[in-house]
Amino acid sequence: MKAVVQRVQNAKVEVDSRIVGKIGKGMLVFVGVGKDDTREDAEYLARKIVEMRMFEDSQGKMNLSLTDTGGGILVVSQFTLYGDCAKGRRPSFDAAADPAKGEELYNHFVAQLRQANCPVETGQFRAMMDVTLTNDGPVTFVLDSRGTPGGCP
Repeated sequence: MKAVVQRVQNAKVEVDSRIVGKIGKGMLVFVGVGKDDTREDAEYLARKIVEMRMFEDSQGKMNLSLTDTGGGILVVSQFTLYGDCAKGRRPSFDAAADPAKGEELYNHFVAQLRQANCPVETGQFRAMMDVTLTNDGPVTFVLDSRGTPGGCP
C-alpha cells in the first residue's frame, strides 16, 4: 500500500457538494492499494502513520505523533498512487488493486486507524471527491508498506 501523508491545519472532502469527512488539525492521508497488497500491508501502514512523529514539540522539533497531539485523520482513497507514467502519456494502473480488493483493504486500513483510538473521517470509496486542505508546514511524506525508496519503511 502507498500513502501520501500531509500534516494539515484542517481538511475536508466533499462528494456532490456534500461534506462527507472533515477534520481540524491532524493528517490528511491519501491511500492507494496495490494488486499484491494484503491485510498485513494495511496494518503496517496504519501503525506507521499513527506512530509517525511529524508534529512539533515545544522546541519546534518533529517529536510528537498523532496520538500525542490528539489530532484527527482524514483518509481519502486514491488508486492513482499506483499510476505508472514511465511509458507514453497515459498512466497505466495495472499495479493497482481491483476495486473489490481495494475497497476491502481500504476499509481494513481505516478500521486499524480507528482501533488506535484516533478520530478518523473518510472520503467515499470510488467517488469523485473534492478535497480541500490547509497544509501545516507544509509537511508531506510518501509511505510504502513494501519499503521502496523514500517510503519510510
